[in-house]
Amino acid sequence: MTILRRLVALPAALVTLFALVGVARLIAPATGGVDRQPPGVDRQLDYLRAELDDGAGEDAQAMFPEGWFFAHALYGLARVETGLRQPPQERDEALREARWALARLESPAGTAPFSADLTPAYGVFHAGWTNWLRGGVLALQPASGRDPAEVRRFAEASNALAAAFDASATPYLAAYPGQAWPVDSTVAVASLRLHDHLLPPRFDRTTARWLDGVRQRLDPRTGLLPHRVDPGTGAPAEVARGTSQSVIQRFLPEIDPTFAREQYLRFRTGFVVSPLGLGPAVREYPRGLDGPGDVDSGPLPLGVSFSATVVTLGAAQVQGDDTLAGALANYGELVGFPLDTPHTRRYAFGLLPIGDAFLAWSKTARPWVSAPADPPPTTVEPWWRTRLVVLLVLLAVLAWTPWLLLRRLSRRR
Repeated sequence: MTILRRLVALPAALVTLFALVGVARLIAPATGGVDRQPPGVDRQLDYLRAELDDGAGEDAQAMFPEGWFFAHALYGLARVETGLRQPPQERDEALREARWALARLESPAGTAPFSADLTPAYGVFHAGWTNWLRGGVLALQPASGRDPAEVRRFAEASNALAAAFDASATPYLAAYPGQAWPVDSTVAVASLRLHDHLLPPRFDRTTARWLDGVRQRLDPRTGLLPHRVDPGTGAPAEVARGTSQSVIQRFLPEIDPTFAREQYLRFRTGFVVSPLGLGPAVREYPRGLDGPGDVDSGPLPLGVSFSATVVTLGAAQVQGDDTLAGALANYGELVGFPLDTPHTRRYAFGLLPIGDAFLAWSKTARPWVSAPADPPPTTVEPWWRTRLVVLLVLLAVLAWTPWLLLRRLSRRR
């Protein structure tokens, strides 16, 4: 009986340890806001760089069409984010790594999935994200010491983007032949605002015209930018969805903070939920509407998209919604199973490095152009952690139940 109790005690102790670690992850701060580095993000980025060198981009490409591109782009952007939190004299590593990522995006491997025949070349998805990273590389450098070739390339690419928007009958340029998604054009226009923030301004009229066109083509069901549009007219072709909205809400404050706040509050009302009352998450489709998942959203248990939930963390942080950002981050610490070594951190046992790239980019989110936003009224219940803590404690207690029963039987003998 003693041996049996010891055998039962081992898994019970492991479950108890898991529960205690879970409680700690729910309570300990998991973000740093717009000023401080998030805990563990430097080690997470070191892990990501090693994984990219070992083929993580190719693995991500096998999962979805922009996998290779996103794996490198988000790594580079997260390096910019961490560098902007450091004194200028300590940004060498961030600048070197951001330049490395940018070179990868501009390489043949970076442009391979896209069409050079589009306007702008390779489509607005590739052009917008790449130009945003170009601006980030410049933002890491003091204004008087910027590389002239990098300044010239950023200005030329921005001019090409602006010319494409000015010549278009719709605010939404094509990312692939005959296909347009508003989220891609939102990133591209944000890069024009970044140009005007870093260099002499040139694109106010382009931005104003774009915003006017966007306001005329909102999704009638939600009042938000639609997920997909008719490429010829920009008319909504698909209801707003969480995977694209989470990115739109991250970039829209850089373009027009007032309009962005209106859109963010609509998004938060329609998409942020608390499934089973156990914490905040983000739906792929607005409340009251269900639909199929895809390669962007992943599976949709209870209508929730894990990818949209991760990216919304960054959108909330840019919007000054630190309560929601912190809750999403803590929830991620609980369910993401982070594994730490002295030099690395990885989530989900390191099975999906692209997920780490999205998470690192989201945790390091901060405005690059606009001023930090005032916090909106919170919608997160202050006691949301309590339910999860109670469940973890119950799990630990139940794990010891067989051991207690065996102990009781042994005493009767």
